Amino acid sequence: QAQLVESGGGLVQAGGSLRLSCAASGRTFSATYMGWFRQAPGKEREFVAAISWSGGSTYYADSVKGRFTISRDNAKSTMYLQMNRLKPEDTAVYYCAAKFGPSRMSSTTRNDYWGQGTQVTVSS
Repeated sequence: QAQLVESGGGLVQAGGSLRLSCAASGRTFSATYMGWFRQAPGKEREFVAAISWSGGSTYYADSVKGRFTISRDNAKSTMYLQMNRLKPEDTAVYYCAAKFGPSRMSSTTRNDYWGQGTQVTVSS
């Protein structure tokens, strides 16, 4: 069964770090792109970062560039998001997603699979 399951969220102070994991099963890990999105209360879901199937291509939203790092371990069928120097404005529910097809992930593209989300709260 195709499934994405996030873990690793929690409460952290500003300036701290967290690492999110996304365990993939079924066909999801063979997707062209996998990525992370987030949704803060009262806001629309936004793109955070994405990585290609091979791991050779990564890209980030400007708001997290230089602070977050996306990676994947194909042997474990798991994708990660290392988040450093966290800010209160990073507080959101973080979702992992998988997308087939050549177009890159963005806030407007349609993704084929979604996880259930994990809460990240950054206190000031």
